[in-house]
Formats: sequence, C-alpha cells, structure tokens
Amino acid sequence: MRAARSPRRPAGPRHPGHTMAAVDLGALSLPVGDDGVVIGDDAEGRPLMVGFHRSTPYDVLLIGGLWTAQVLALRAAGTGARVAVETGRPQAWTTLAQAAGAGLDCITLHEVGRVPPMGATVGSPVVVIRDCGMRPPRGRVVSAPWQSVLTLLPYLSPVAPRLLRAATLVGVQRVSPQEAGQIGRILGLAETESGALPTLADGVTLWSAGAERNWVMTSGTDAETGLLGVARRMD
Repeated sequence: MRAARSPRRPAGPRHPGHTMAAVDLGALSLPVGDDGVVIGDDAEGRPLMVGFHRSTPYDVLLIGGLWTAQVLALRAAGTGARVAVETGRPQAWTTLAQAAGAGLDCITLHEVGRVPPMGATVGSPVVVIRDCGMRPPRGRVVSAPWQSVLTLLPYLSPVAPRLLRAATLVGVQRVSPQEAGQIGRILGLAETESGALPTLADGVTLWSAGAERNWVMTSGTDAETGLLGVARRMD
C-alpha cells in the first residue's frame, strides 16, 4: 500500500512580500468608491442607493423637507465623504454637525456664498448641501469630479425650473397639485406619477433620473431618529 500523498498546493506566482517602513504607514489611505448612499427602500422593499462619489460632476435637486436632506448628509458622511452645508439657518444644522463627527469636522457649516474650495479627491470626496431657501443664489462651489452638490428647495420657486433641468438626479416629496403639474411637465412624468405627488406620505420621495423613476421610502435608523426625530415633510 502506498502512503497517502499530501495534497499539492496550486502553483502560483512567487512575489516577494510587500514591506514598508512604519513611518510611511500614515500615507496609506482607502479611497471611497462609488458604493452609494442608501436613500431608502424602493416599492419592492429593496434598498436603493445613490452614488454621490463620482469622477464626473453630479448635481442633485431635492424638492422636499429638511429631515430628508439631513439624513442624506449623515449617510454621506458615513461613507467617508466630507459634507459641507451651505445654509442660512445654521441653528437647524448645528446639533447634527456636532453629533455626526464625534469631534471630527466631517460635516461643516458655512454661510450662504461662503463655502471655501474643498479640494475633493478620489480619496477624500465631498458632498456640498445647499440649504439656501427658495431662491438659492448661484453657488461659488459647484459640482466637480469627486464633489457632488445637493440643492434643497422646500417648494417650487422661480429658480426651480432651471435647477430641475440642470440636475442629474431629482427628488420630489409632497407638493401642491399646481406644483406637481409643473414638475411633471419639466421632468416628463406620467400623469399618474405627477398626480400622486400631492398625496405622498412623510418620508416618501419620487427620485427621477432621466427616464428612470423610483418611489422611495426613507426611514430613519434608531440613531437618526434619536437625533432628528421621525420623518417629516414640513420643518
């Protein structure tokens, strides 16, 4: 009887081990890829993600409530992005910014028109959230590679048609029937889609990108609800 032979390991490339000096370890970084931010569950209950970290400029318009914008800010920061909030109501964002970073400036607040150059890179992406009221001025900091811009409008305004046409992704929460009709015409929504907008529950958003539409329910996690309260359309 022949002795049992030990299984041979598959031959593979033989490379020397990778080494580096301990003083150089601080230079290592893990770039944040386009993995996406979970914005909620679609109509089938599946998580839906939006990739804010892109190598091309990316503009998002949300016609909706502060609560949803703040949830997106927290989740974007959770993916490793630096979030810059341009706002005329800093008191509405201060608690969130202080709680999000646990002492780190992952969410920073800036006066309207005072966002500095952020220096976005593939390893340090940026999301700029513009909470500048009904008539946001043209921003000094615009979308760029690895720097997305989300503009929040509480309702339709005279500048909304321009922003609707320029955005790559548009989210619409509950609006009036008149606003729904105008939004539907600009985005090319079906009559049933635009007709449903005035009836949406808190936390529900119609996300539109070109011809693609998704109805999404955003529910806060325990930590998000503890910080921001429950989902709401009105602030």
